[in-house]
Amino acid sequence: MDPVAAKQLAAGLAIGLGALGPGLGIGILASKAMEALGRNPEAQGAIQLNMILGLAFCEAIGIYALVVALIIKFV
Repeated sequence: MDPVAAKQLAAGLAIGLGALGPGLGIGILASKAMEALGRNPEAQGAIQLNMILGLAFCEAIGIYALVVALIIKFV
C-alpha cells in the first residue's frame, strides 16, 4: 500500500472512530438530562450545569481525535 494512501486512511479512521464516542456520549447525556428534567423540573439549574460540563468533556475528546487525525495526515 502506498504510504500516502495509508496515512489518509489512518487519518480518516482516527477522526471517524474518534468522533463516534463523543457523538454517542452527547446523545445519551442530552437524553438523560431531558428525562431528569421531565421528572424533576425544580432541579433544572443543577442538571443543566452538570450537562454542560459533560458536553464540554465529550467535545474535548472529539477535538483530541481531530488533532490526532491532523497529526497523522500532515506529519
